Amino acid sequence: MATSLLLLLDDIAALMDDVAVMTKVAAKKTAGVLGDDLALNAQQVAGVQADRELPVVWAVAKGSLVNKAILVPAALAISVWLPWLISPLLMLGGAYLCFEGVEKLVHAWHVRQALKTQADVPLAHVAAQAAADVAEVGHAETEAAKIKGAIRTDFVLSAEIIVIALGTLATASLAQKVGTLVAVALVMTVGVYGLVAGIVKLDDAGLALLRSPRRAAQVLGRGLLAFAPKLMKTLSVAGTAAMFLVGGGILTHGVPVVHHAIEHIGQLASAVPGAAWVVGALGDALVGIAAGAVVLGAAMWVKRLRGGAGH
Repeated sequence: MATSLLLLLDDIAALMDDVAVMTKVAAKKTAGVLGDDLALNAQQVAGVQADRELPVVWAVAKGSLVNKAILVPAALAISVWLPWLISPLLMLGGAYLCFEGVEKLVHAWHVRQALKTQADVPLAHVAAQAAADVAEVGHAETEAAKIKGAIRTDFVLSAEIIVIALGTLATASLAQKVGTLVAVALVMTVGVYGLVAGIVKLDDAGLALLRSPRRAAQVLGRGLLAFAPKLMKTLSVAGTAAMFLVGGGILTHGVPVVHHAIEHIGQLASAVPGAAWVVGALGDALVGIAAGAVVLGAAMWVKRLRGGAGH
């Protein structure tokens, strides 16, 4: 019995070692999506009241864990029984990301147009109206909407991370696949939302340092206070761009003709260092914007039809 127990422990140790190696490989493959995930989630938290930032991040992180608890078994089941379904599901997710990106651009354009029309209105009146609008909607509803939207976006990105990780495990046993996917899911969730929590509290850290009696701490605090809003603005832009890059990339890879055309153009420009990557990213982004515009147009058309049917 003692020998059997030792053999079992040795098998478990070997499995854990294999899982650790495979997790490292899978993490490298999904690093690009991880960067997009970070940018998108930091953007989603922007605009939340300071005292509610960490609770919102925690709520989204819990939603992300639920997403992965659904996605890991689903991905394993699909890979065994319905492997052909992975690509269409990914493309649906990519189209949704592109739709969200275009929707954000359209919303930003409407806001700018509204500001232009209010150019002659006193600034205090505009600020009062904005405050009234926020009060009317309610902070709780706004926060709940942000959390819901962030969890939806996380679902698509998590699905891509899980599928990419699964792609590195083609020859692995079922136990190795399960162990690796669970490890990747946990590491990615803790890593992304830990960084997001740190990013959104940079301004609070700056204020704390500013109150310190030490001169060096005060200088660092001023630097963080100046850097935090710029970082959030950069992440907001990067998050929207990531929607098109990730979503467009999924769509182009799902349509070989488009993917090969972009690759071919990139090869023609490969004499210039980095040009092939730029062409690929630009191609993915353009496909993403076009697809998002089509989906948004279709959604608006369906909404208009439902509105007409309602009357």
